Amino acid sequence: MSKIPAISTAQMVEVDRLMIEEFGIGLKQMMENAGLNLASLARDRFLSGDARGKVVVVLAGSGGNGGGGLVAARRLHNWGAHVLVFVSRPAENFCGVPGDQLAILHNLEIEIIEPGNLSEFPAADLIIDALIGYSLSGAPHGSAAHLIKQANAQSTPILSLDTPSGVDTTSGSAYQPHIKAAATLTLALPKIGLFAPPAQPAVGDLFLADIGVPPELYARLGLQVRPIFAQATIIPIAYEA
Repeated sequence: MSKIPAISTAQMVEVDRLMIEEFGIGLKQMMENAGLNLASLARDRFLSGDARGKVVVVLAGSGGNGGGGLVAARRLHNWGAHVLVFVSRPAENFCGVPGDQLAILHNLEIEIIEPGNLSEFPAADLIIDALIGYSLSGAPHGSAAHLIKQANAQSTPILSLDTPSGVDTTSGSAYQPHIKAAATLTLALPKIGLFAPPAQPAVGDLFLADIGVPPELYARLGLQVRPIFAQATIIPIAYEA
């Protein structure tokens, strides 16, 4: 970790802003990168390297984190998995790029279960958690909280995107309820809160994925970041002793 800086939620918000407003790298492109890496880690680590015939449950919120989960759902579907998507808000509440991703899944006739129609999770090989990312503000509630509790009640391993839903990416506070993940794929740079003692049991094995942030952007934030993805777009991150 000494060679890879960790950043706060506020810094990641600024990374996203600079990507879009200053460097012209759009949210759709970043979301596609995030979702592809998430699907790849799901396949290679949890599905024995072959998605065909595997059952994957994807939990998706209506924000950017959920959009990444929806991209992963599409990719895994394309690779032969049977994918079911549980969303934390009605489809009409999905707008912008996440709304576009949800519309693609509708076009592919992937099963999408909305709040109010919540059913029990099927027997699955993997649950992907993309409910709440760095925008978390206090304890999850409503449909998101219900899905978190339902996911934790399964014996199925959970893979979280960016942070386990319910874990604050700056403070490391693990609110109730929060996802208890077998692994977490965080994006761009590790988030400070993921290394906090309260967060570590929820994070599980930690991985870092490339979403295309150039080193020139990090330099704008005073960060010197080496080419950490020179050999792979997903790398494991060890906790500091």
